[in-house]
Amino acid sequence: MVEGYLAQKGIALTPSHRVENVATVLSLVASLRGVALMPAYVEALLPWSVVSRPLKGEALTIDLAVGYRADNSSPVLKTFLAGLDQLIAAGPAGTRQAR
Repeated sequence: MVEGYLAQKGIALTPSHRVENVATVLSLVASLRGVALMPAYVEALLPWSVVSRPLKGEALTIDLAVGYRADNSSPVLKTFLAGLDQLIAAGPAGTRQAR
C-alpha cells in the first residue's frame, strides 16, 4: 500500500527495511531515526522521541476481509455480521447522507 501511494505521488524510494507490524516500525524509527508511513491510530503509541505529521490529501484505505467458520452459530458472530451488513449498506465512509 505504501509503495503504491508513493508511486502515485511520483516518489521513488528504496526502503532499507520492510516490516509487517507497528511495534517494529516504531522501534526502527525511534532507534535509527528513520521515516515511516503508518496508520493514524499509531500516533497514540509514539514514544516521546518520535514526531508524527498527517499526510495531506485523500486518506489511504485498505480492503478488509472477515474470516469465520460457516458452522459457527455464535450469537456474537451473528451480531458482528449484522453490524457489517449495516456498514456495507451505508456505503463508503464519507458518502453517508446527513440525517
